[in-house]
Amino acid sequence: MDELQQLEDWVAPLLAKLEPSRRRALARTIGSELRRGQIQRIREQLNPDGSAYAPRKRDQAGKIKRRKAAMFQRITQARHLKIAANEQGVAVGFLGRVARIARVHQEGLADRVSRDGPSVRYERRQLLGFTDAERQAIRDLLVEHLTR
Repeated sequence: MDELQQLEDWVAPLLAKLEPSRRRALARTIGSELRRGQIQRIREQLNPDGSAYAPRKRDQAGKIKRRKAAMFQRITQARHLKIAANEQGVAVGFLGRVARIARVHQEGLADRVSRDGPSVRYERRQLLGFTDAERQAIRDLLVEHLTR
């Protein structure tokens, strides 16, 4: 059983006693904190375990095929990484076309480089996931909210 499941089993009876509006507010707070952490980690080009993303492929001259900017700069904008919070829980994730691109990288799938371009298998780069610090932050937020 993973650490988040243990936390959920521990906190579920306590959360059930809260009013729906307070559970919703807590979910929104946790979602905002998670999104902030995910954005920071993606900008730093790190997997949840702290390892660096697999580097981009290079052409024959040894240059990165696209511009030299870091990967995933645009998808770290809040308009792409959405929070869905209600009294039942919270979800942080990508929507639409960005979600497809993120999934290809998250799972290391094959996709077309462009509409008529070749199909390429992308390296696995975990965009979304929990770090130890995020797990601890969730615990802290829950304890803080329940002791108010």
